[in-house]
Amino acid sequence: MERKAHIDLFGAAALIAFAFNLAFNQVVIKVTAGGFNPVFAAGLRSAGAVVVLLIWMRLRGVSLHVPRDAWTAGLVAGLLFALEFTCLFVALDITTVSRASVIFYSMPVWLALIAHYLLPGESLTRLKGVGLLLAMAGVALALSNRSGGEVSWTGDLLALTSAFCWAGIVLCVRITPLSRVPPAQQLMFQVAVSAPIMLLFAPLLGPLIRDLQPIHLAGMLFQIIAVASLGFLVWFWLMSIYPASSVASFSFLSPVFSVLLGWLLLSEDVAPSVWGALVLVASGIYLINRRPKPTA
Repeated sequence: MERKAHIDLFGAAALIAFAFNLAFNQVVIKVTAGGFNPVFAAGLRSAGAVVVLLIWMRLRGVSLHVPRDAWTAGLVAGLLFALEFTCLFVALDITTVSRASVIFYSMPVWLALIAHYLLPGESLTRLKGVGLLLAMAGVALALSNRSGGEVSWTGDLLALTSAFCWAGIVLCVRITPLSRVPPAQQLMFQVAVSAPIMLLFAPLLGPLIRDLQPIHLAGMLFQIIAVASLGFLVWFWLMSIYPASSVASFSFLSPVFSVLLGWLLLSEDVAPSVWGALVLVASGIYLINRRPKPTA
C-alpha cells in the first residue's frame, strides 16, 4: 500500500483500537504476574508468538527469507525487544499499571525528537513541538507524585528504559535495511531472538512459577495471540503506511486507557496528578496529529 503523509480516518480508527488493546494488555501483564515470574512470562509470550507467526506465515504463504544485509539490524531489534519487555514486565510487577504505562508510552516523544533529525519528511513543526512539550509535561506531572499506591523509582526507570528500547526498534525498522523486510519477518526476528534470552535470564529473578491459576494461563494466551503476534503485525503494517511519529503518537492514548482500566479493573488508587497528566497527554496527541490548514 502507498505511504501516506497524514493519518486518515481508517488509520485513526485502527490506531485507537490498537492503543486500547495495548492498554488492556498492561492489566493482563499485571494479573499474569501472579502466576509467572515476569521475565519468564515475557519469554513464554515471545516463544508462543514464534509459533503463532509460523502458522500465520505458512497459511498466508509468507516466506521466512530475509536478505543478508538486514540480519544485523534484525538481531539488534531482537535484542532491544528482549530488553524492552524484560524491563516492562518487571516494572509492572513492582509498580502500578497507571504509573508504568504513562512512562512507557512516552516513547513517541523520544521517537519524534530523533525522527526530526534522521527520518526524511518527519521534521518537527512548531505545533508538533508544543504537542510534545504538553505530553512530556503530563509525564512529568505523573512522576511528580511519589505518594500512595505502589511507587518505585526502579519501576519508573525500567518503564523509561522500555520506552527508549521501543523507539530504538522503530528506528531500526525505518532507517536500516530492515525497512525493506515485510512486517511478519521483522516481528519474527524480534520474538525469535528475544524468547531464548528472556527464558535463560528469568531464573535469575526467582522461581519461574508462582501461584499459577487458570486466569494466568488465559492471560498468557491473550498476550501471545492478541498482542505479541497478530497485534504487533498490525502495528508494523500501520508503521509502513503512515509517518512513524504520527503512528507512535497514538500510543499516548494507551496510558489514558491503562489508567482507566487499572482504576476500573484493578481498583488502583490513581492520584489527581495522574488524571491531570492524562489531560495534558491527550492535548499533546491532538496537536501532534493536527493537520495544518492549506494556505491560499
